[in-house]
Amino acid sequence: MPVGTGAVITPQDKKGKKFALVLPSTNTSVERELHDLRPQDCSWHTGRIMIEAPALDSADAFGAFREGLNASMPSALEIVMTCDPDYIVMGMSAETFWGGVAGNAEFEQRVRDLTGREVTTGATAAGEALKAFGAKKIGIITPYQPVGDEQVVAYFTELGFEVAGITGLCSESATSIATESPEKLREAFLSVNGDDVDALIQCGTNLECAATAAELEKEIGKPVIAINIATAWHAFRVNGIDDKISGYGRLLEEH
Repeated sequence: MPVGTGAVITPQDKKGKKFALVLPSTNTSVERELHDLRPQDCSWHTGRIMIEAPALDSADAFGAFREGLNASMPSALEIVMTCDPDYIVMGMSAETFWGGVAGNAEFEQRVRDLTGREVTTGATAAGEALKAFGAKKIGIITPYQPVGDEQVVAYFTELGFEVAGITGLCSESATSIATESPEKLREAFLSVNGDDVDALIQCGTNLECAATAAELEKEIGKPVIAINIATAWHAFRVNGIDDKISGYGRLLEEH
């Protein structure tokens, strides 16, 4: 498949999977990073969760953001379900890490109950991506405040990974996450790297990180996983789409 152009489809090919891509209304990165990934004529159909409190500059603000997201999510799912998607892909991750493995499982079940469809979450995808590489000790970067980073560390620790370090960028709002520069992302990754670290992973779907991660892993010789790429990879693989796709990092190229 030509990188960045989607799959080449001939007239006799059947239509591929329809993925409902559900994300906060403040998010401007998920679609930019995923819409060119369309193996086997897959398609993305966006449902946006209304966010009325985008501030993330304190623990209280983070809590208000989460409350609003959970209240608005059923409406977003109801609307996107009118296109009769085959599968739900959550283009958001903070809420899926909350409450550890059990919290993610409860979130997934809520989506199933609301839609009657199976779902990929960022938390599940991140864990499975790290397992695919056989990683044990990891470094993590996020756009979150400490209250969010604590949940991320707890989740990965519960899965059995050793967290060598985490760097949260403390982005001030749900929209400003998308303005973090590639240079800052690179610096954050390197701050949690070490000779004994097996893999690096990024959380926070509005942190546009796919290109930076793909470039950096070539330089440092170990997996550097962007969560949006992990999420797409997981959704493809559980739906029987095994295409190896170049240009987005080792996860899609090798697994």
